[in-house]
Amino acid sequence: MSSVDVIIPVYKPDQSFFHLIKMLTHQTMPVNRILILNTEEKYFERLIYGTSFLEQYRNVDVIHLSKKEFNHGGTRHKGVERSEAQVFVMMTQDAMPADRYLIERLVQALNQEKAAVAYARQLPVGKCHPIERFSRFFNYPPQGCVKSKEDLDQLGIKTYFCSNVCAAYRREIYDTLGGFVRYTIFNEDMIYAAAAIKSGYRVVYEADAKVLHSHNYTCLQQLHRNFDMGVSQADYPEIFSSLPAEKEGMRMIRETTSYLSREGKKRLIPYLYISSLYKYIGFVLGKNYRKLSPGLVKKCTSNQEYWEQKERIGTEGKYR
Repeated sequence: MSSVDVIIPVYKPDQSFFHLIKMLTHQTMPVNRILILNTEEKYFERLIYGTSFLEQYRNVDVIHLSKKEFNHGGTRHKGVERSEAQVFVMMTQDAMPADRYLIERLVQALNQEKAAVAYARQLPVGKCHPIERFSRFFNYPPQGCVKSKEDLDQLGIKTYFCSNVCAAYRREIYDTLGGFVRYTIFNEDMIYAAAAIKSGYRVVYEADAKVLHSHNYTCLQQLHRNFDMGVSQADYPEIFSSLPAEKEGMRMIRETTSYLSREGKKRLIPYLYISSLYKYIGFVLGKNYRKLSPGLVKKCTSNQEYWEQKERIGTEGKYR
């Protein structure tokens, strides 16, 4: 049986964090260590003050870092370096295991030939907006699949789709491929998946491994998020330029429109188009960020610290 660690970047955790840890310690496949990569120590200490959290969960290790140190790829890689497990599972603090079988099913998925990474299905949470609810189904359908470079012609950009909201990695392959890019604003999971597929490995979508995870973003939040997505694609043209995301975005708009019509929610269609426009504007601005003034870039991004890091180290964001 493979040894498994779980690695979770954390920032300003709330009470749900305790439930997440409890769920991870009651999985059918035991978790060896839970590595918490916490940004800003004061917020974490405030949460656990007066509790016996660290005494109760002896397998939890907390690594503190400052906000200016955090980076989507580099921070996660630091967590991997502290793990000695054969398999590590990346999660985010707002993803909750839907049941006790999450870890077991992800590890089983990695037993398939040449599987480098297996990511979980994301289910909508509670009062999720109908459009966001359908987006969970669109991106995480009930049928799993195994993706390889033979699927590029049919699936396009979705071939590289992977999500560190909840994904399990084989450590041996991770080390062979060089791991996550150390410095990126977004998409460290897809960049890794692309490298794996180009090297002849496979990416597994394991629909029977489930987490609860969704967001009700405002239009402006969508613009900021998609700006960062555009930046990451602009920084890695060798991965994304030949597989434009716009085609997949249009397909999602069409299918969401049909869904809202079928469900008697036509009144939401104008909002769908408005929010999609915000996403598209953000994405296009992000892909063309080099043509924008530094001030406009910082108004568009959701990750101010990334640009401050970029100014300090003077990188184009491509070192491992």
